[in-house]
Amino acid sequence: MPTPSKDGAPPVRGLYFDQIEPGRAFTTPARTITEADIVAFAGISGDYNPMHTDQEYAAGTVFRGRIAHGLLIQSVASGLAWQLGIFDGTIAALTEMVIRFQSPVSPGDTIRLELAVAEKDPAPSSRRGWVRFNATVRNQRQEVVLAGTWTTLMLRKADRRRQLTREATRG
Repeated sequence: MPTPSKDGAPPVRGLYFDQIEPGRAFTTPARTITEADIVAFAGISGDYNPMHTDQEYAAGTVFRGRIAHGLLIQSVASGLAWQLGIFDGTIAALTEMVIRFQSPVSPGDTIRLELAVAEKDPAPSSRRGWVRFNATVRNQRQEVVLAGTWTTLMLRKADRRRQLTREATRG
């Protein structure tokens, strides 16, 4: 369920390039990372590093226990971003993610994503434009666990109207 943006505006579905303004920020609902998430991600990715899968081994490390895969946290953040609704029908592509892993996430930690519009570039065409977001994932203690930037290619409203018209004439 989408939540209001930090500026108190109501939830939105599908923001177009022209509707996105630098400085606007969005915060997702929270999501708890479970043991099942970590086990499933290890199976899907093939990453069975004992830091993630072996409690006895991980207890002897600086983290004093198992931690979630960093890419699992990034993947969950991507899903949380989709749940915001701002990309619904308006994103053409996610073209780049720059990720900095700041702090570990343990089973039972609860995370949320903050997306803030950093900049816009009207290139490459009159149908789409680039939007760069600062992406920050925090845990339940408000500690930053992951930070970076996401670059998206967003549709302009006029292009979406053309696309819907083409689909209607084909169907």
